[in-house]
Amino acid sequence: MVKGVYPLKSHTKTSFTERLAQAPLPSRQFRRNRYFYLWYDGAWAGICLAILGLLNAVAWPGLMPGPTWWALLALPMVLYTQILGHVFVHNATHRSFSRSINRWVGELCGFWVVTRFASWEIVHQRHHAHADDPENDPHPVVPNFWVFTWNTLVNVETQLQRAYYERFGDTQPTRRYERMRAAVSFLVGGLVLVTWLQIWGGFGFFAVFLPAALLAGLHVVHFNWSTHNGFSSEEDYFPVNLDHGVYWLGNRMLFGIYYHANHHKRPGLFNPMHLEHRTG
Repeated sequence: MVKGVYPLKSHTKTSFTERLAQAPLPSRQFRRNRYFYLWYDGAWAGICLAILGLLNAVAWPGLMPGPTWWALLALPMVLYTQILGHVFVHNATHRSFSRSINRWVGELCGFWVVTRFASWEIVHQRHHAHADDPENDPHPVVPNFWVFTWNTLVNVETQLQRAYYERFGDTQPTRRYERMRAAVSFLVGGLVLVTWLQIWGGFGFFAVFLPAALLAGLHVVHFNWSTHNGFSSEEDYFPVNLDHGVYWLGNRMLFGIYYHANHHKRPGLFNPMHLEHRTG
């Protein structure tokens, strides 16, 4: 370069699509910004309100506003895509997709499965950091599956709060903030459900989408329990690979998710069943 001559700065604007693709995972944003969750939930509230406004403007009747025979076909298909949505959110959590689409996959699938990407990703990263720790794992295994299910529902919010206190301090102001954050988060979750209600229509929402979402959530809970050796009569809990019976089918339909010991060895591998094939 000639002395005293400098290249012109680029003033090319970065599109929203590009900015989102380049954004770090929510857990990193959470550690950087103590108010991350309010910004994140606020953004999703705005998106949902925009969708609802558009649907109202065009008088959208809903995908399935009234009873129809094809709901019987739609339910298993939507259930499968709901479960697959959780699988893809999980893979986006571990940056298994290319960087150009990873955050997009996480956010879109997080919306589809209702939870939204941030809570899914932050809680799951904590699970990997504290797997099977009864105090800090968001879902430590207990012998009874239904007790485990209840504990998971209660403990996820507790672990989100604990992650915040560990990062920003356990003080009265942070506790007040966390109570507000939890309230906002639950309200936005309700807004997400209202958005899907408008998209599907009353019958489709209650007969197809909501049952599929609840069953897919239950599947995630059972997946966590079974792949951490929840069946063990000795209560010896640790990540295991399952590939027999219905788990064999699940691995072929859901990208090897029941090869969970392999996943803990190589979290970024899109299909952990492939590690078994290479090493076995």
